[in-house]
Amino acid sequence: MSEITKLEKIATQIRRDVLRMVNAQNSGHSGGSLGCADLMTALYFNILDIDAKNFNFKSKDQDAFFLSIGHISPVWYSALARSGHFEIKELKSFRKIGGILQGHPSNKNLNGVRIASGSLGQGLSVANGVGIAKKMDGDKNLVYALMGDGELQEGQIWEAAMFANAHKIDNLIAIIDNNHKQIDGDTDDVIPLLSIKNKFSSFGWKVLEMDGNNMKDLISVLNEAKKETGNQKPVVIIMITKMGKGVDFMEDDHRWHGKAPNNKELKIALDNLEETLGDF
Repeated sequence: MSEITKLEKIATQIRRDVLRMVNAQNSGHSGGSLGCADLMTALYFNILDIDAKNFNFKSKDQDAFFLSIGHISPVWYSALARSGHFEIKELKSFRKIGGILQGHPSNKNLNGVRIASGSLGQGLSVANGVGIAKKMDGDKNLVYALMGDGELQEGQIWEAAMFANAHKIDNLIAIIDNNHKQIDGDTDDVIPLLSIKNKFSSFGWKVLEMDGNNMKDLISVLNEAKKETGNQKPVVIIMITKMGKGVDFMEDDHRWHGKAPNNKELKIALDNLEETLGDF
């Protein structure tokens, strides 16, 4: 079995995890989580230089990942559990009172998470700070931040983008989930983003693009991004995905942004996705 095929099977299982987590609580964000399952798989099972058993808050001598779009926590939790950061059975605690897996990630006693997230627009600023700290410490590892395209409507993102270029934070790789959807509809109908590529390029960033639902392209472009670090410019990847990817009746439908499938819908959705690693 090729490495790409192995990763694709993991991504399929992560999608199953997402659907079962949000269904169990009838709460959570399905669409974006399904769309980013391939990316999270690529990061946590191939790209990131991390040690799940020796997680440290400062990410000393390890890569650091920050989820700015905190509402897609289900896909992150699944990737963290499946990559050994905590026991897979903890996925059953999603959004339960007293559980460690809250609707928006918190860093309290949770291996793999360094900040609470969910208030959109803040993740890139945090990544900037950690990038600077790593450079000051002589730490050669990288910082990654995942944002949503709707999140780019937040002004803080652009202040952070200017800051990253001004301070030559060239150990930073930002990724934008560009699915053209947000909770109120298509991004073009809410606040048009126009050319994201031209915006970041004019802000002094190295811009790459990739198909976020094609594992081969993900691995190739993420590795290209790593090679572009250290060149006096921050790097951003515009990642094209489909909201609800993998479930036919959810794909490209903004109504699944923050909606959980009911039991009947869950069965249909799981029929779209082969159980590959065993359900929790």
